[in-house]
Amino acid sequence: MCGIAGFICAHGQRPEPDLLDRLAERLAHRGPDDRGRYIAGPVGLVQTRLSIIGLDSGHQPLLSPDGQHALVANGEVYNYIELNATLRDLGYPPHTGSDSETILNAYAAHGLAALPQLRGMYAFALHDVQRGELLLGRDRLGIKPLFYIRLADRIAFASEIKALLAILPHSPQLVPSAVRQFLQQQFASGEDTVLDGIQRVPPGTVLRINAELQIRPHRYWSALAVAPRQLGIEAAAAELDARLDDALREHQRADVPFGLFLSGGLDSAVLAAKLAEQGAGRIKSYSVGYRGTRLATELAAAARVAAHFGFDHQPLELDGAQVFGRLPHTIWCADELMRDYACLPTSILAETASADLKVVFSGEGGDEVFAGYGRYRPPLAERLLKSLLHPGSGGFRTHGQWSGYWTRRLFGPALRAVAATERAPFQRAWRETPPHWSAMQRRQYTDLVTALPDNLLVKTDRLLMGFGLEGRVPLLDHRIVEFGLALPDALKVRQQQGKWLMRRWAEPKLPPGHLAQPKRGFHVPVSEWLRGPLAADIGQRLLRHPGLRDWFEIAAIPELVTACQSGRGGVRELFGLMQFAIWHRLFIEQLGVQPAPDERVLDWLG
Repeated sequence: MCGIAGFICAHGQRPEPDLLDRLAERLAHRGPDDRGRYIAGPVGLVQTRLSIIGLDSGHQPLLSPDGQHALVANGEVYNYIELNATLRDLGYPPHTGSDSETILNAYAAHGLAALPQLRGMYAFALHDVQRGELLLGRDRLGIKPLFYIRLADRIAFASEIKALLAILPHSPQLVPSAVRQFLQQQFASGEDTVLDGIQRVPPGTVLRINAELQIRPHRYWSALAVAPRQLGIEAAAAELDARLDDALREHQRADVPFGLFLSGGLDSAVLAAKLAEQGAGRIKSYSVGYRGTRLATELAAAARVAAHFGFDHQPLELDGAQVFGRLPHTIWCADELMRDYACLPTSILAETASADLKVVFSGEGGDEVFAGYGRYRPPLAERLLKSLLHPGSGGFRTHGQWSGYWTRRLFGPALRAVAATERAPFQRAWRETPPHWSAMQRRQYTDLVTALPDNLLVKTDRLLMGFGLEGRVPLLDHRIVEFGLALPDALKVRQQQGKWLMRRWAEPKLPPGHLAQPKRGFHVPVSEWLRGPLAADIGQRLLRHPGLRDWFEIAAIPELVTACQSGRGGVRELFGLMQFAIWHRLFIEQLGVQPAPDERVLDWLG
């Protein structure tokens, strides 16, 4: 797990070492153990390393023996042992203990045809000296991030946006459609980010960039290739067990100890069951709950699972002040505008776990892969009505998260002008799906290519890497994703309950009654905390915030505060304004400022 960055220059220029070092400095939190730099011709690469596999021999950049290839990589190639055995027979033996070297050797042996052989989570930059190309690649599901920008004389890339801002020759400009998507959908999705010119390398894709800075994308994997299957219950359960077994065995490959985030729900409990079955032993596990709130806690459920499997469990019970104090640091970590309240407790979990570990497992992806969300199984009448009123996505993800009232009252002219783009990523994804897929499969796919890489996995990568902690997500092994997406709907949902097959597989392995509890999700009681004097203080500061005036009708903020204080809604809207204001300060007004993990939020609103 690491931070990677660099650029390819045009017009015969050579990369400037000081600019490369500036990129690396902004990624130091992702790799506190080591740092390396490479310059050859027009290409410069840097890496900051978090040592997980090949502790003493995995320094990067990695170079091929003939000097024709150089690599920096972030993440893990879990099947490196099997691939190395094959590559050794082809004359490409590994010279280090690093799993990342497998990318280098596999490319030398097979070119781009090597990519489908890789199993893992990764982002990489590879300099092919002979071809004069820089390759930027990303894993199938977008678990690991990679961004790039075209400048006047080069194309630069980095694991995080904040690194690219360090070399931007001008003040960054915001993209109105992406800002509106953040406000209404909780995140902006697609290749464009909220900052003009900075783009995401798409998941499952390699960008080939030549000396003229021409970019040729090569997509090596897509969930669209998954064909629906007809499977019986017993055959499906056996295949699920086999795929989980393979994925968890490979994900445990590390030269450092690992732990587990236990939510109290099904997905992390499935990981716990399989890890225990495979002899992981008394690993550390962590869960989170809240004091002084009406929100139901899952601490007891998580503790039962941990005790059942003999884990060394640490529950965290948090209060509002602890959680809110995380907001500036989580915004800095995430880079991108995304309103996921779960970022706040995730940050505290990450900091706690990083005191003992470098690797932690998490259950992200189970709902998307096995159709756990209620939004995948709406009543037919609801689906038809929404599809009629809001066409383009089969009635899926049709409403923004801001109320219509506050959208009209608070959105400024620039945001009102791009209303038509609000649902564009979901409509685009829906149109891509094969017509023979069921509506449930199409909904799963839409989330797999929008909400998963651009929201959920941002939290999993960036919030953990903010404390030098690697998050592993075995349920997003692409073999499990393909299996889950291909399952018949009847094995995903029964009696209006999602993830039916996974529940059937897990029930005999978990504590009695564990699956009888309702699905809660990773909720945070923000609406209870964002009231009273705190809401008033936030409102006063937002009224004076210079970044809000260009985008919002700030005269409506006092009315919004009153609504929050009286329990008449407006919490998402006020939180979104507050988050935008802090993000604007960190990424537009005062580049390079880094909040501490615990801050007084009001101080960051001006």
